[in-house]
Amino acid sequence: QSQLVESGGGSVQPGGSLRLSCAAPGLNSHAIAWFRQPPGMDRAAVSVISSSGSRTNYADGLKGRFRISRENTRNTVYLQITNLRPEDTAIYYCAYCDVAAFLPDQELCVRPWGWGQGTQVTVSS
Repeated sequence: QSQLVESGGGSVQPGGSLRLSCAAPGLNSHAIAWFRQPPGMDRAAVSVISSSGSRTNYADGLKGRFRISRENTRNTVYLQITNLRPEDTAIYYCAYCDVAAFLPDQELCVRPWGWGQGTQVTVSS
C-alpha cells in the first residue's frame, strides 16, 4: 500500500479555517485516521472515517470544529478545521487504520500505519 501524503497546512490567525488533505492511490479501501502532534507533546488521534465514509468519529471536544470526509473517486480524505485556536497548532498526520472505532470513549484508531511526512498547522495572531 502506498504511503500517505498530507497537504493543506499553513499559518492562520485565530478564527480562521483550513482544509487538510490526505491522499494515496488505493486509499479508498481503508479506514483513515487523522492525528496531530503539538510541539513537545505526543501524537494523538483527532478523527477517523470508515472506508465508505458512512461512519466517522472524533476525539473528545473536537466534533463541531473538526469535520472529516472523503472522496474515494479522488483517493483523498479531508479534515476541515474551523474556528482555529492557538492550541490547534501541531503537525497533522494521516494514517491507515486497521481497527477503527466509531463509538464514544473508544480509541479511534488501533495500529495506525503508513504515516506520511505530516503537514504543519500554525495558529497565531
